Amino acid sequence: MALRLFRFRKPHRSPPGSPPGTLTVDPGAQAPRMHAMLIGPDGVEETDTPDIAPPPDGRVLWLNVAGLGDLATLQQIARVFNLHPLAMEDVVSLNQRPKAEDYENHQFLVLRMPDMTAGDLTTEQVSVFLVGQTVITFEERLGDVFDPVRARLRNPQSPIRARGADYLTYALIDAAIDSFFPVVDKMGERLESLEDEIIDETGLVQIGMIHALKHQLMGLRSTIWPMRDMLSTILREEHPRFGEATRIYLRDAQDHTFQLIDMIETYREIATGLVDIFLSAQSNRMNEVMQVLTLIATIFIPLTFIVGVYGMNFVDMPELHWRWGYPAVLLLMALIALVLTLWFRRKGWLGGGGRR
Repeated sequence: MALRLFRFRKPHRSPPGSPPGTLTVDPGAQAPRMHAMLIGPDGVEETDTPDIAPPPDGRVLWLNVAGLGDLATLQQIARVFNLHPLAMEDVVSLNQRPKAEDYENHQFLVLRMPDMTAGDLTTEQVSVFLVGQTVITFEERLGDVFDPVRARLRNPQSPIRARGADYLTYALIDAAIDSFFPVVDKMGERLESLEDEIIDETGLVQIGMIHALKHQLMGLRSTIWPMRDMLSTILREEHPRFGEATRIYLRDAQDHTFQLIDMIETYREIATGLVDIFLSAQSNRMNEVMQVLTLIATIFIPLTFIVGVYGMNFVDMPELHWRWGYPAVLLLMALIALVLTLWFRRKGWLGGGGRR
């Protein structure tokens, strides 16, 4: 799996000095595409061209808006459901920290879900409004992690149909949190394979991958930690919009954030340990190379000495006029090299058996 750095997108914000609640859209944002699911005791009605209106009594409406590029549509939704201007400003101001805010007539949540469509690991902002029996979700673009929730709503046997909008909100929160588990698991698998590669291979490819993984884990930690705090805020303040039966499931979702944080922290420690292993492996390889070079130099030192002695231009050197002088010197040099090699091997410095 090719992993790149965790990318933080440049957020779109209102111009400096704008009044609070100013709603401005990013010119490069996608045009909104809406999808509505009207959930009732007799089934689920789906449409891609919904009427922007509260649901009839006894039914739950999930209105999903993918794309934030049309100001008129956003203003119409805010007007019909009486959404607070500050919350709507956060909807179009991306890179918001996951949070939970309670307004007079609705609950506002900011979630994040992983996105690897561009090859880089990023997170996409999802804004959720709980307004009575209506759940409204705003996404940056088309495509999300909520298909399992839609499949459960389409299943006549699923108990999610019989529960209210607060349980549907929990299901969306849980789906967003659980979508991070496969990403973190893949990082763990890559770290395991990197350990073997570091020991068996050389080069700087592994150290670059380790730093990329550490950077991604840091980015995921900065995303999951606020989501844990968001759930803690909901559970601590006992928001009336979440019933006691739903709060049990919210505590389970909070446990999932704890699991993710523990996994991320563990993998960060493993990544740090891999850096130490890499540096140690590189040092061991360098020591092996230096050992071989040192032994070679040690073998040739006495040979160089002999050659240097007989390279002196003295007249009274009897070995120079001896008929067997040249082969005798060569034999002496070979014996010295052989004795040193056998001695180094016996010491265990050249590999193989021997005492150290």
